[in-house]
Amino acid sequence: MNVFGVDIGGSGIKGAPVDLERGDLAAERHKVPTPQPSTPDAVADGVAEVVAQFGWTGPVGITFPGVVTGGVTRTAANVDKGWVDKDAARLLGDHLGGLPVTVLNDADAAGVAEMTFGAGRDRKGTVILLTFGTGIGSAVFIDGRLVPNTELGHLELKGYDAEKRASSKAKEDEDLSWAHWARRVEKYLAHVEMLFSPELFVVGGGVSRKADKFLPLIEGVRAEIVTAELQNNAGIVGAAMAAAGR
Repeated sequence: MNVFGVDIGGSGIKGAPVDLERGDLAAERHKVPTPQPSTPDAVADGVAEVVAQFGWTGPVGITFPGVVTGGVTRTAANVDKGWVDKDAARLLGDHLGGLPVTVLNDADAAGVAEMTFGAGRDRKGTVILLTFGTGIGSAVFIDGRLVPNTELGHLELKGYDAEKRASSKAKEDEDLSWAHWARRVEKYLAHVEMLFSPELFVVGGGVSRKADKFLPLIEGVRAEIVTAELQNNAGIVGAAMAAAGR
């Protein structure tokens, strides 16, 4: 069974049909830049462009980088503030010509995909997925059950939102070496571990493709740390799962 998933990020909007039996993309994903400014209508146009690329006419799952409750986007840390309290499900459905739309937090989508098909499969206890990208997304699971919209990227670290210090965007903006950035990630993980005592951290987002450059440098964290197996496709897969009611 194939269902379409779209992952809205601070820098790109990407999507593809997903084979929900395998938990993998059924076709090569299509990506467009996130418009700047990233207003709701402009982003919705980008989503429609991605979906149209495949001639898709069925249900669509769509992730959003912020808190989502009942299809309404409540926060907008890394996109235009016009998204705050927006009925995103209705807006996106209108731009997709009335296709059935399900909207959820991006890290929650990635986490559900990883817990079902990837690095968190069959893991009990507390598992925390963290996506490092434009910001830091989080998904917390207790015995496989999601605690939605945790937004742990906004924990305070050294007087700043943690994502302002430890996201991959911070690494790029400040031209940090892998070693320097790894120390920041280490401090962030230690802070999250102090609060939640997870058995497992799953590290995702675009930077997970280069995990060998920074994960071996992280020390002093007691929890096991692994790379997301679905890497940066996890959000697309999780979005499709949500659209299928999984």
